Amino acid sequence: MQGYVPGEQPAGTDYIKLNTNENPYPPSPKVREAVIEEIERIRLYPDPMANRLRDRVAEIHGLARENVLVGNGSDDLLTMVMRTFADQGDPVVSPTPTYTLYHTLCEIQGANYLGIPYRDDYSFNGELVPAKAKIVFVANPNSPSGTLLDEDLLSRVATRIAGVLVVDEAYVDFSRKNCLGLLKSKKNAIILRTLSKSFSLAGLRVGYALADAGVIEQLAKVKDSYNVSRCAIAGGMAALGDIDWMRENARTIIASRRRLTWGLEELGCFVFPSESNFVLARITNYPAEQIYRQLKRRNILVRYYDIPRLRDCLRISVGTDAEIKRLVIEMAEIIGWRTKVGSQK
Repeated sequence: MQGYVPGEQPAGTDYIKLNTNENPYPPSPKVREAVIEEIERIRLYPDPMANRLRDRVAEIHGLARENVLVGNGSDDLLTMVMRTFADQGDPVVSPTPTYTLYHTLCEIQGANYLGIPYRDDYSFNGELVPAKAKIVFVANPNSPSGTLLDEDLLSRVATRIAGVLVVDEAYVDFSRKNCLGLLKSKKNAIILRTLSKSFSLAGLRVGYALADAGVIEQLAKVKDSYNVSRCAIAGGMAALGDIDWMRENARTIIASRRRLTWGLEELGCFVFPSESNFVLARITNYPAEQIYRQLKRRNILVRYYDIPRLRDCLRISVGTDAEIKRLVIEMAEIIGWRTKVGSQK
């Protein structure tokens, strides 16, 4: 097998990094204060269940502690789901193209991965999901497309399958909708969230799962003993205690997303409607891979996927307005496109 390949993390600091969907703005100042204070206690193991953080998450979502499990980022929770619900040879499903870690985890577990293609507009026919599926992974909003599926569609998928539906809401704070309503009616629904994107904690690694208490109980059996560090628990507590800070950053990013979309469309790109902190742009007038490589030479990183349906696309994270302006100007120069992007507001 081939392992999952994350987006490039360059050693230098002189890059404009628009390739891994990191937040261009810092976390709440309260996070720094909490982490510094916790350093005095790092000789001690953390709470293995991160119960203080579970309680805060539960309070935010109107749930009980028993409905929450905390992970070392949401990727840690995806691994727990795979360990818990899929044996060797079991069918595991997701729409494609999507987050490729789902496929990698299947290979590690020996499960049988079935990717069901999205339609060209990234809508999805849930009737194609086999009833015998043990796990269905749905990134919503999806990566790399940034598009969103309705809760009603996902509810029907949860009803028709024998196993669990995992709705990976890593980017939901940049979206108009979420799928938390599934928890009220579907005991086989698991909602995953991360503090990496909207809360600007990608380097701290904090995520959580929301589900029926019986599901959480099973997931907890297979997690690593001390999977979330003391500093991550403290930082997560502080970040969730200052949600207004996150929401203000999210509003700024959504506004910048509109400007990025406009600039790319001015260059002749087709941009899929995004509900996340990135956009997927189909390049219609120049080889996408060449743009990716030439941007990298100019110290601008974007994400290119050398796989079917995405070879003519670039996934571009929403940076600051200054970074977006620089990206669009450089792309215009690469493809020789005369545009008014230099004066965009």
